[in-house]
Amino acid sequence: MMANQSDAQPSLAARIDTLEMRLTYQDTMIDDLNTVIVAQWAKLDQMQSQIKRLEARLQDAQTTMGQNPYDEPPPPHY
Repeated sequence: MMANQSDAQPSLAARIDTLEMRLTYQDTMIDDLNTVIVAQWAKLDQMQSQIKRLEARLQDAQTTMGQNPYDEPPPPHY
């Protein structure tokens, strides 16, 4: 019976070491993924701002193009 307990101890220690290594790896992976997500959110915010600016420019261009240049009054010297 003593032999079984001594055989089980190294196995248990090895299992605990394996679990600790996996936990460390998972913690590192979670930190890396968090860094990527934060960078992606920053990029999304930047792109949303750019889209809003482009929409405003498009709106201005459509407004300008919608005007008939002949509807403007002639210059004073005309």
